[in-house]
Amino acid sequence: MNALLVSTDKELQQILELQKMNLRGVNDQTTEKEQGFVTVTHTLKKLQQLNGYERSVIVKDNQELAGYALVMTIECSTAIPELFPLFERLNKLMYNGRPVSTYRFYTMGQICVAATYRGRGVFDMLYRQHKEAFSQKYDFVITSIATRNVRSIRAHERIGFKKLEMFTDDLDEWMVVIWDWNTKM
Repeated sequence: MNALLVSTDKELQQILELQKMNLRGVNDQTTEKEQGFVTVTHTLKKLQQLNGYERSVIVKDNQELAGYALVMTIECSTAIPELFPLFERLNKLMYNGRPVSTYRFYTMGQICVAATYRGRGVFDMLYRQHKEAFSQKYDFVITSIATRNVRSIRAHERIGFKKLEMFTDDLDEWMVVIWDWNTKM
């Protein structure tokens, strides 16, 4: 398996297919609780637009997509309307005594590992590639995780993400977490 940056529309299409299989509400509640889920759905056009700002990370096993982790820069906040409130919220947060908006950062738009690859290190590979590809350009990565997505919360904590805040919106209760690039993995 190899971790790399998205380079083709075929890879973006594979992301969409994996996303569909793991959207909240597609699987039963037990599966979602045990295996996790993703919340936002995208289109090929949106993924192409996002990838134009900063390429997302994937792990492939030959030609098969094992997992993906979408990079969403601040510029993406207008491309994905569902995420605009998160970017607004982030602009009001403080980190280490400074407003988050004064740092160079991006958000993890979504991370997903194919069911047949779970427990095989793909999640860690995705984040190692993020750090390798982006740590020279950004100070950290931030993401929000539905608090009922316990598997995702535990996996992010294992990588080194720390809780920044909790909030509730129309969709769910969320934990905003940050992975400072100076933190060891």
